[in-house]
Amino acid sequence: MAAEEQLTSTGYIQHHLQNLTFGMHPEHGLGIAHGAQEAKDMGFWAIHLDTMFWSIFLGGLFLWVFRKAARTVSSDVPSGFQNFIEVVIEFIDNNCRETFTSKNNLVAPIALTLFVWILLQNVMDLVPVDWIPSLAGLIGIPYMKVVPTTDPNATFGMSLSVFALMIYYSIKVKGAGGFFGELAFQPFPKWMFPVNLFLEGISLISKPVSLSLRLFGNLYAGEMIFILIALMYSGGFFFGVFGGALQWAWAMFHLLIVLLQAFIFMILTIVYLDMAHQHH
Repeated sequence: MAAEEQLTSTGYIQHHLQNLTFGMHPEHGLGIAHGAQEAKDMGFWAIHLDTMFWSIFLGGLFLWVFRKAARTVSSDVPSGFQNFIEVVIEFIDNNCRETFTSKNNLVAPIALTLFVWILLQNVMDLVPVDWIPSLAGLIGIPYMKVVPTTDPNATFGMSLSVFALMIYYSIKVKGAGGFFGELAFQPFPKWMFPVNLFLEGISLISKPVSLSLRLFGNLYAGEMIFILIALMYSGGFFFGVFGGALQWAWAMFHLLIVLLQAFIFMILTIVYLDMAHQHH
């Protein structure tokens, strides 16, 4: 953290909300941004290295854990680890059976991947806000945001992938003409197809937008509250004790948000894919 950012609460907040951005700066060339303005100047093609690292790391952790469970599965007396994995898989399977009315063997694996991956990313919000950024600072890394779902680039990336699957299965199941017909010939009579197409187009595009912004907004707000509570530790003994108690209370409440947002993203993905398989 830069020395000037340590002097004020505003600098502390800005530092914790700044991604480790890598890209081409118009004046300084290729490198890591040192501040929000430099990150902004790098433009659209800049990469948030911390978001990429933690999302890939947590995705790899998910694959490793479930692969280990599959390799050590036993039909005799199952271990607690195996029971836990089976509960997660059964939970996803039950939701797919209750929500998805067509037949597609890819929907359940997609739902499982999204739920566990997003849950792991959300759980990183429960790590004290100064721990990992402080360790990163010791090795010369100026910024480190550890919660990928507080980055709209990550949430939009996942929602756009779901959107691509919606379009793919809508065309595959109904054909290009059937898919266009659903957009152009309802809810008003066919001769009003421009109006129908406009309204249904907005409805279609709003799905990935709301899916991404809902996840981003809830986790970003939760992270902001953790950062504001952390500021209380610099206010003396009384505020430090009160901040510690408040942090634990907020963490317990935020755990519900962490679970709920992963579930909502997963269940809406199942619903949207089910709609893509249905004829109007």
